[in-house]
Amino acid sequence: MNALAHTATGADCKVADITLADFGRKEIDIAEHEMPGLMSIRRKYAATQPLRGVRVTGSLHMTIQTAVLIETLKDLGADVRWASCNIFSTQDHAAAAIAKTGTPVFAWKGETLEEYWDCTLDALS
Repeated sequence: MNALAHTATGADCKVADITLADFGRKEIDIAEHEMPGLMSIRRKYAATQPLRGVRVTGSLHMTIQTAVLIETLKDLGADVRWASCNIFSTQDHAAAAIAKTGTPVFAWKGETLEEYWDCTLDALS
């Protein structure tokens, strides 16, 4: 496996380099200003948490923009687990930032096909 199974955050996750989390957080903060639709949903519904009790397992490109989606789902109350849908598209700093928040994420750029399926199964567990 090329990734590090990181549990220091209390999250069940596999990411390439958890030390990229701070850079990822900065990128997420920038992206939030470029995604007004999701930010509007957060503002409108975060207080009522309409997704409380809902379990969401996602398999979508693990990018900075996806990180904004994941955090929106969490702000609305969802319990989220994530894997990337593509072995080449993960932005490792995005995965690290989400993992550092305690969200289980299983993704890194350059996964083998076997690792991809292992990550998918981990996200579904």
